[in-house]
Amino acid sequence: MKKSKIAYKPIGLVLGTTGGMLAGVAFKQAWKVIGHESDAPDAMDEDRTWREILLAAAVQGAIFAVVKAMVQRGGAVTTRRLTGTWPG
Repeated sequence: MKKSKIAYKPIGLVLGTTGGMLAGVAFKQAWKVIGHESDAPDAMDEDRTWREILLAAAVQGAIFAVVKAMVQRGGAVTTRRLTGTWPG
């Protein structure tokens, strides 16, 4: 395993955690606009329709995937700028 990949592991963990928190905040804000309410439906919420639950899950998944890609790519590009090697 490359040294740069090993050195990047703890940085990647921190970035992943931070990205997850940012994605959670972004989803809550997006749901306020989409759902016109502060709480997104949970799969076990019997008062919500299938449509609401599946829409919330799809929006949440899309936001998390985009934020994850942004954080990972940004971390890799920054690592290359600082060390001259790609961490992957």
